[in-house]
Parts: sequence; C-alpha cells; structure tokens
Amino acid sequence: MASIAQAAGVDAVGMINLTVAAARNATTHRRNCDRLASHVRMIGNLLEKLKPTGLRSFPATGEPLDLLEEALGKALELVESCRQKSYLYMLAMGWSVVYRFRLVQNEIDRYLKLVPLISLVHEYRMQNLNDNLLAIEQDHPEYTLEEEEMEAHGVILKKDRTKKDASILENSLSRRYPDLEFHEALQEEKGKLHVELHRSQENNDPKECQVIEHLIEVTKNVVNVPTGNKLSLNVQTYAGSG
Repeated sequence: MASIAQAAGVDAVGMINLTVAAARNATTHRRNCDRLASHVRMIGNLLEKLKPTGLRSFPATGEPLDLLEEALGKALELVESCRQKSYLYMLAMGWSVVYRFRLVQNEIDRYLKLVPLISLVHEYRMQNLNDNLLAIEQDHPEYTLEEEEMEAHGVILKKDRTKKDASILENSLSRRYPDLEFHEALQEEKGKLHVELHRSQENNDPKECQVIEHLIEVTKNVVNVPTGNKLSLNVQTYAGSG
C-alpha cells in the first residue's frame, strides 16, 4: 500500500493520514501502531500549518522532504503489515516487529530534522509552531509487546505445548478471528503464511522459512470441528509433541 501511495503521488500529509487510518484496523501490535500513528499525526499537523509557505518550493527542503516521505512510507507499510499479514506470523516475529517500529520512528525524526523548519518558522513569524516542533522532539513512545502478545509469542514457537499453552493460543486466535468459523480462520492463516513463506524463500532467508514452516504445521495440528462452530482449538493436539 505504501508503494502504491508513493507511485500515486501521495505527499507526506497524505501518507500520514493513510497510516492513521490503517492503525485503527490493526489486528496485531495495536498499541505500537497507535503510538506510531500518534507520532506521525503530530508531524502531519506541523506540515499542514507550513503548507502556506510553499515548503517544497524551497531548494533546501526538496530532498529532505523526499527522504521524509520515503520514511513515512515505511511507517505506512509497517502499520499495514499489522493489519494484513498472518496473525501467527506477526506474533512469532514479535520483537523483530517491535524493533522495526523503533527504527522507523528514528528514521522519520532524523529526516524531519533535515528540513530547515526553524528558519521557516522565523522567516514567516510562525512562532506558535515552535511548540509543535518541541512536542515532536519530546515524543518518545515506548514500543514493546503487550503482556498478551508476549505470552502468545513465547508459546507459539514451542515444539511441545501444555494445556495452558493451548488455551493461550486458542484465546489469541479467537480474538483475531471473532466472527469466522473454524475452517475459515484456519484457511485464512494458512494462505497468509504461504505468502510469507514464498517471500522469505525469494529473500533467501532460511531461518525465517523455518519459523514459517513451523507455523504452518501449527495450523495443521488442529482436528476438524463441525461446520458452524466458532474458532476452537483442540487442547490435546497442542499438548502433543508436534
């Protein structure tokens, strides 16, 4: 979605608006998505106020703004992945995803500082924007895993699961697919995991391939449930050795 937005000529403010909208529908890392969306929204408010200055028309601002838009595209891509990608995959990659949130915000803030905003504030006598700049600089949200995500992350990579582990996985999947029947949720996850596996194979990432193949096996280690039943995992299956 981020690459499509950039190809369509969406500017920094438009990219920010798309990120905020995507964060509302995130199914994993919701708190991290909300925090990143809140941070880029502050930047969007600042850029909106600077529109009358013809910000991009200044020679010194063109390249920094291009870099900022590229970084904002990465933020949109990250938040979109928390909405679209396999729930099990995003749980398994938990701390790697958290690191990406931190990295993306740092990159956005670094490129924002390259834009000569302070000189524009003084030149156009927009002293009220100093408060906006200060608020952005002081905004350092903590990106981490929520307690439930941390618990599920630890369970999902196990080869041998207990009954308690099975219950944790069941609750996690039920929250992700509250309205789907069992076979529909399972097929949804399998399809998304195979997409991730294909991408990892193209990137020649054997370690990630192993993780995804393990997750695909997890989706297979569930007994059939009659059509019409909502999502429910078989405890005995997960308590086994596969």
